[in-house]
This record gives sequence, structure tokens and C-alpha cells, in this order.
Amino acid sequence: MARLERHSEEGLAKQLTRLIREAIVAGRFTEASHGEQGTARLPASRELARQLHLGRNTVIQAYEQLQAEGYLETRQGAGSFVVPAFLRAPVPIPIREQPLGLSQRGQMLVSTSVIPSGLSGAFAPGMPEIRLFPHHVWQNLLSRHQRSTPWPKLGYTVDGGLPALREALAEYLVLSRGVRCTPEQILIISGAQVGMELSARLLANQGEVAWVEEPGYAGAHASLQAAGMDLVAAAVDDEGLNPDSVKDARPPRLIYTTPSHQYPLGVVMSLPRRLALLAHAARCGAWILEDDYDSEFRYNSQPLPALQGLAQDERVIYIGTMSKVMYPGLRIAYMVVPDGLIDAFRRAHARLYREPPYVTQAALADFLLNGHFARHVRRMRELYQTRQHTLRSALANSPAHWLPLSSGKAGLHLMAYLPMQANEQALSHAAAAQGVVLRPLARNYLGQAPQKGLVLGYAGVDHQEIQRGVATLARLLQEKPHHD
Repeated sequence: MARLERHSEEGLAKQLTRLIREAIVAGRFTEASHGEQGTARLPASRELARQLHLGRNTVIQAYEQLQAEGYLETRQGAGSFVVPAFLRAPVPIPIREQPLGLSQRGQMLVSTSVIPSGLSGAFAPGMPEIRLFPHHVWQNLLSRHQRSTPWPKLGYTVDGGLPALREALAEYLVLSRGVRCTPEQILIISGAQVGMELSARLLANQGEVAWVEEPGYAGAHASLQAAGMDLVAAAVDDEGLNPDSVKDARPPRLIYTTPSHQYPLGVVMSLPRRLALLAHAARCGAWILEDDYDSEFRYNSQPLPALQGLAQDERVIYIGTMSKVMYPGLRIAYMVVPDGLIDAFRRAHARLYREPPYVTQAALADFLLNGHFARHVRRMRELYQTRQHTLRSALANSPAHWLPLSSGKAGLHLMAYLPMQANEQALSHAAAAQGVVLRPLARNYLGQAPQKGLVLGYAGVDHQEIQRGVATLARLLQEKPHHD
């Protein structure tokens, strides 16, 4: 009676069901309680209702639910009894030195998976300006396809993506990125990291080596580790990932790289380095995962064609995403897979991950074909270039004018390099308390970071937010507690 809450939203019948269930599971009904040896009978519904000052129907409803769940059994003319299995003595649980829980692989994955505390505002990296996205156009496209969707498309689909979307993407990639592909080689997925993990699962065995850029994208690290791969750091210099920097003698099975705009340093891989990387992959039989995450936003020149377009032996898996161009919540990305592998990738993806919704894919196909995508990219390219200039100017006119910055030829963020005595973590925590995101560069290293810095995203930040964020950063840099 003391545990029944008369005015709870849960309701008295549900509460009574829960309380009796908890008592049964906890072993509080013993053999011969209210019955003969080997049984445990509950009070009659009328008697329990009287004791608890409840309606009899409330008790009956609880008993019937517990019987349906397998906790009680009813015997004609004898009453309701606890199922005998719950009356047995509990099996003793052996004491373990280590608590039950994650596997070694799971522990490694979780230990390296830092969930960012700030996902928007100054200076969250990788966040586009979603406030200026043409939402009305997008909603109209979604509504139209929602009304006209054939009912079979509301079930599971295993085609690898809507044909109209794959055709539109193939045309776009061939013309704008120099990718060599047909619509049949494109697989529509729900995120770039899905593509990375799927590639690792299908192309590499447990424990095989994956080269990753150092520093590099932590999301790629997590995806490849989740697939059971052993990560080896390949240093990034002024020309991009350097194969000669790797001292590990084991040949890589996968090589992950962001050649068009390296994350987070912003380096563009030179043509000689691209050719050298392709040659190295051919010699050791490795697959290259090319993450082309924000190549649409280049400000001073046309981007170099995709690495995939240079490969002659189809050893490059190309991965692109709509998260940076449109908005992250869209959850649509794509892969370009060699002809000989696309069927296996499509089947494995259908089994493990499923495709994004038909309506969203259909709307996106129209968004591309009707020119909305190209117009939005042009508008955002101009806006982001202006915001990068605003960030540079604000820093140059602040007490933090001495901070070295990356070139900013492309992308949605700048690297600000700190002196080695600076405390990245202390700066990050202090800024977060004031609503500013300062992402430490050290998070992008597998090993000890040889340099310190902050990843400053500017794309999703307006003029006032940039000014306020710079003022906060400059003030924190002048405080002693933020130095080692």
C-alpha cells in the first residue's frame, strides 16, 4: 500500500502489476507461502483488493497481465500461483575479477570515442549554415513525394538507392569531381562512416592494418576500429598523407585519406603525392578509402579531380556526403564502388544497415535535377568565404593576432596553431562554459600530438557569433591557467 501512488500517471493496475512482478523476480514469494509445499499462491483478487483499498477489477487486471507475461498460472478453483520456475533457489553467480561488459574491441572503441560537447555555434567544426538552407523548397519536394509514394516503396528496399538519385549523382560527380563511374556503381548510404565501416568489413580481415592520416578524422578511426582493424598512423605533411612516413612493416589493407581537403589540417594532396599513393596501394594490394567530405567549398581555384579518377586499377572506394552541403540531419551519403564489388556491397549494406527512406531519396534527386543543389552550393561558397574572412579579420584585430592559421583555401574550418605550452583541454573546457566550442587538435591524433592547435569551424557562425567567439578565445589565451 505504501508504494502505490494513487494519483500517478502510471495507473493503479500497471503499478500493481509492476510491484508484484518485482516481488516475484526478487524471490519474495517462497514455497508454501499461502499454499501447499512447492507452490506459492497469491491472495484471492477480492481479498487483495480489500487489503489494498483497490477495486477488484484493478487486481484482476494485474493478475491477468502477469499470467500473460508468464509469471502466474491459474488453477481452476484454487487461485493464482507463482510459476514454479521463480521459486527455485537462485543460481550462484561466480565472482569475476573483471566486471561483465564490453569486449576488448568495444573498450578500445569507447575509449577513443569522445562525444563532442558542442555541435553548433562558434566554433563547432563541420557544421554548415543550416539556417539559410532553402527549407521551403525542400519541404515542398518532400511533401510532393510523400503524397505520391507508391506503397511498395514504404517497405524495405534493397536496390542500393533510388535509380533517379544515383543517375543525378553520377552526372554531378563526373562533371564536378572527375569521378569515373556509372549510376550502377553508386550505393546510397546513411552516412560516410557507414561507408567506411562497410568497406572495412568487406575488404579486410580482423586485425589487418589500416593506414589513417595523422592527424586525421576521429570518425574514420572509430569506424575502422569498429570493424576490427589495426590502425597505423601515416603522417600528413604539406603535400598530404606521406606513405614514406610509416615505419610499421606490415602492409596496409586499407588506406584512409581526405586528399581534396585534409581534415583537420586543411592540406590539399599534391598531384605527385596522389600518384605516389596510388602506386604504393597497387604494390601492396591495398584499397584506398577516399573521403571527399567538403570538396564543394573551394575558394581560390578549382579543386583537383578526385583521386578515384586517377586510379587505373579501380582500387579506390570514393565516399561523399550531403551532410556538409545540405544539413547533417539529412543522413544521406554515397559510395562509388568498382563494378566487380558493387553487388557484394549492395547486398551487405541491405543486410546490415538498410537504405535511407525512399521519400528523402526522391526529394534529393529532384533537388539535384532541378538546380536547387547547384544554386545552394554557389550561395554557401560565397557566404563561407566571407565568414572565413570575418574570422581572420577578427583574430587579426584581437589580442590573439599572433595565432598562426591554416591557408583556408577550402572547407568549413581553419586550424589555429598554439604554442606547445598552451593547455588545449583547459582552453576547451573554459570556452565551453561560455558557450564557445574550441576543438583540441590532439583529439585527431592516434599517438602523442607533436603540435597543439584548435579546429575553428566558421561556416555555421554568423558575424556576431564570430566576433563574440574570438573575444572569448583571446581572453582565455591571456589567462595563466590555460598554459601548462
